[in-house]
Amino acid sequence: MTLSPFAGKPAPAQLLVDIPRLVTAYYTGQPDAAISTQRVAFGTSGHRGSSFDLSFNEWHVLAISQAICLYREAQGIDGPLFVGLDTHALSTPAGASALEVLAANGVQVMLAEGDEYTPTPAISHAIICYNRGRTRGLADGIVITPSHNPPQSGGYKYNPPNGGPADTHVTKWIEAKANELLAAKLAGVKRISHAQALKADTTHRHDYLNTYVADLINVIDMDAIRSADLRLGVDPLGGAGVRYWSAIAEHYRLNLEVVNTEVDPTFRFMSVDWDGQIRMDPSSSYAMQGLIGLKERFDVAFACDPDHDRHGIVTPSGGLLAPNNYLAVSIDYLFQNRPQWRADAGVGKTVVSSGLIDRVAARIGRRLYEVPVGFKWFADGLFDGSLGFGGEESAGASFLRKDGRVWSTDKDGLIPALLAAEMTSRKGQDPSQIYRGLTDALGEPFAIRVDAKATPAQKALLGKLAPQQVTSTQLAGESIQQILSHAPGNDQAIGGLKVMTENGWFAARPSGTEDIYKIYAESFIGEDHLKRLVEEAQVLVDGAIS
Repeated sequence: MTLSPFAGKPAPAQLLVDIPRLVTAYYTGQPDAAISTQRVAFGTSGHRGSSFDLSFNEWHVLAISQAICLYREAQGIDGPLFVGLDTHALSTPAGASALEVLAANGVQVMLAEGDEYTPTPAISHAIICYNRGRTRGLADGIVITPSHNPPQSGGYKYNPPNGGPADTHVTKWIEAKANELLAAKLAGVKRISHAQALKADTTHRHDYLNTYVADLINVIDMDAIRSADLRLGVDPLGGAGVRYWSAIAEHYRLNLEVVNTEVDPTFRFMSVDWDGQIRMDPSSSYAMQGLIGLKERFDVAFACDPDHDRHGIVTPSGGLLAPNNYLAVSIDYLFQNRPQWRADAGVGKTVVSSGLIDRVAARIGRRLYEVPVGFKWFADGLFDGSLGFGGEESAGASFLRKDGRVWSTDKDGLIPALLAAEMTSRKGQDPSQIYRGLTDALGEPFAIRVDAKATPAQKALLGKLAPQQVTSTQLAGESIQQILSHAPGNDQAIGGLKVMTENGWFAARPSGTEDIYKIYAESFIGEDHLKRLVEEAQVLVDGAIS
């Protein structure tokens, strides 16, 4: 990848988004449903786009909101709808637009007290807590967020009654109905004024913050953290959890410093990501320079993205821990320190997560559940307790309560962050030191992700490749042991290929937004072997899609 000259440096003024122009475009733009880039499109984490290019504006939000109302009606979902917003500039106007439709359709809406920003995991937690023990009148939720994406982005996610990200059959239904409404220029969308919607009998307030914070004692050993009196640091990256962290510190009497309490929709306090974008990605060392620079001040520190469903862990001994490495450390620790979890509770990972997780699962004697990219694949297992942990390579994870019951079925950035403090307090080592012990025993992985050019036609071919189309028997000097086009955990298509040897693997998947394909590779031998893996992977894939 080509690094921007701004990478890792404070965001200069010329990179800041013009917020008034962005919000004006939200209200004035009219998308054309005949143009694919202006239609509603649910990816792995909802519909995302920007008002600047007519891919996310008021029309999209109105259409999606009406489609969700129709979906709820068709499915008989008539409990409350929990709604949360993050700190992106487009989230607040989108939240207002959504409420106008939801109220007009008579939906019981649960807004945050004091219009508090609300993390994704607080919405999942609220849905699960409300639905516990119920078979009728079930709740669901909406989170208005584009996750860690740049400040000009907007996003809209739907969580059904299991609390997790909506499955593909749900999002396809909502997407199709929303696009019908767009094509009809919003004919069929019910709507009342925002003032009327706020005063509607169906609009209620919910204390997401204190409910979530008070319940953390049931998923994290907060007593151990307090007793160790660790020096903890957190950077909310200007996100929805900014007031949650001070509440956590106060409620549990922790020595926790919030190093940045600023909320600014330009995110001017960020350091620039590798490609010259302002991106609030807690797994990027470029975006995380601010907290990395403070690593000596704390025993362990952490950050979360704007909707707080991703985590980044910073230690004095190792700086920013790579997401895959911390997933492996968390799994190894949790399954040995949660005695009330089911003996058959498995480990959930995606096909492009580290092979170190496979080795950890084998060592602790737990079933590995390997699925395509997308946290939705873990929701049911976390819900019924058959998965103790679900994690994906992009620093998203959740796990069970201490008693083995469900905590959240969506990604939760706060609990992996607090788990770093728990394991440091109980083991006397920070997560980087624990990771080094793990690799001494199981081998050290060397990993990379690279992008390669591909035409739309080639991307389509890659997404449909079958294992028998790969004729090679060797990869980087080792015999190929397995070629996958479907994930072994649930037999769902991975949208590409994964090729494995004894000491390495690569996976190739087409990008959903750019004319490239992505190669993920990992070696347990070394950097030279990793380089060979990538080179031969590109030759193998290029040959297969040519």
